[in-house]
Amino acid sequence: MQELFTIPFTGGTFVCRKPSVSDVKNVYILTFTSEPDNRLTPAFIDAFLLSLDIIQHRYPPGVVITTSGIPKFYSNGLDLELALNTEGFFEKYLYKLYRRLLTYPYPTIALINGHAFAGGFMLAMYHDYRVQNPTRGFLCLNEVFLGVPLKQPMATIYLDKISSATLRRDLMVEGKRVAAKEALEAGIIDAVGGLDEALALVRQRQLDKLARSPAYAPLKEGAYRRTLEVLDDPTNGEKFMAEADEKREIAEKEGAENVRRWEQSRPAKL
Repeated sequence: MQELFTIPFTGGTFVCRKPSVSDVKNVYILTFTSEPDNRLTPAFIDAFLLSLDIIQHRYPPGVVITTSGIPKFYSNGLDLELALNTEGFFEKYLYKLYRRLLTYPYPTIALINGHAFAGGFMLAMYHDYRVQNPTRGFLCLNEVFLGVPLKQPMATIYLDKISSATLRRDLMVEGKRVAAKEALEAGIIDAVGGLDEALALVRQRQLDKLARSPAYAPLKEGAYRRTLEVLDDPTNGEKFMAEADEKREIAEKEGAENVRRWEQSRPAKL
């Protein structure tokens, strides 16, 4: 493969290459490597965004395939402690990356070589297409086990891209782990395999032609308007969550009081 550029950042690199196959033109393979498991840190996200900008503004329109240089992991999501201690992390970094991918003017393919958990699974979902390794790795939203609710921009992408309410429940509420075969049957991914299968997807769907259309990005924006609205105004989602928390607390207090009254009204045991 021909190397086009490298973006180093604290803890890793992004390397962009072109495949050496004559029948697939203007395909950009963007490989990120940040040991041990490609956490979505501010430095990682800045390098990702810069790489997308370079491809768009310095190379012919084409298709972007992102993948990991770490065999076991595509991405293991956020460094939660760092995210919570970085002012404006979600709006200034994470949501900015998600929005850029969702509205990118070229088709994007997440080549999921290993585990994609939590924010890493979301990262893959914000791509246009997904190809998953059939022998290694799961897709999983494990927030239920971490005790961390999903913020609205993290949840809405699944409402837009997964049609089965049962599967959304299993993923978002139960933390179900999904391997490639099941993910393909459920329509979460578009193909099973590696780079060859990702390139085959480009050929079959003629994705390189889409990148040349000025309507491509606006059409995506229309298709995913609901997700873009919560990305652009996450305060709406925060308001919903705050009101839900308040209503839950009220229900719990009322429930506890109802139980107390019921216990007091019961006849004393002989």
